[in-house]
Amino acid sequence: MDIKEYIDSGILELYVAGSLSDKENQEVHELMLKHPDIEREVLKIETTLLQLAAASSPSESKHVFKTVKEHIMLDNKNSKTNSYVNKKSKINWFNYSGWIASILFAVGLLWLGYENRQLTSEKNQLSNEINQLKTKISTNESDKKFLELEIEKVNTNLKESKELISILRDRHIIAVPLAGQAISLNAYAKIYWDKSTKTIYLDAQGLPEPPEGKVYQLWSLTLEPLTSKSLGTLNDFDSVTNKIFTLKNANASQAFGITLEPEGGSITPTLDQLYTLGIV
Repeated sequence: MDIKEYIDSGILELYVAGSLSDKENQEVHELMLKHPDIEREVLKIETTLLQLAAASSPSESKHVFKTVKEHIMLDNKNSKTNSYVNKKSKINWFNYSGWIASILFAVGLLWLGYENRQLTSEKNQLSNEINQLKTKISTNESDKKFLELEIEKVNTNLKESKELISILRDRHIIAVPLAGQAISLNAYAKIYWDKSTKTIYLDAQGLPEPPEGKVYQLWSLTLEPLTSKSLGTLNDFDSVTNKIFTLKNANASQAFGITLEPEGGSITPTLDQLYTLGIV
């Protein structure tokens, strides 16, 4: 049970004001016995109520005390009933109006405090709901932006794929298959060489993932005499999804080879790490 929430509910003010049912009064009384905080709050409310009543009608309280005293003094054995009846009939109930007004005023203040707490609670709940709605809107906006970026990425890839297909189907493109060598007989690759633009499109899908710290390097070869010239390394091999690499080649190449080299590439090919080779 949340003691603070129970105290803030306003039920203790109604208990002090006598506005609860017998069952509800019993429940409050039992909780007062179990929880000192609730008992202290009830005593605090009662003290506040009495202080407000006394402050609002000090003269009336003196008059009431005096009247009660007179009743006691006049209450003797010989005329007990008659004296009481006569005095009772002479009581001016207007003298009690201050007390009644004070009590009603205090009850009104307690009820107003209860209503204010209820309004504050509803306001906080509404504020939380608004914040949750703002969070959902922000999340939806983020999801929307993410989807837009993904769509843009897909469209870009689609455009590049269409352009690549168009290039590879060009009748002026020279296709050079590269077969696997002793170090990896299952390896393969294919070169599409556009001499007019001096561009090579290398399909390296048939090469295994290079080990850490190593990189594939493409070589342009001439056969007589056998010479080699690096056309570049296949960087970020694992992150290139389609394994298509674009490199420049202004050489009069007669063959192409791919070797596995230390990261950053080598000046000359490491022949015992020759993975594929193909003649134009």
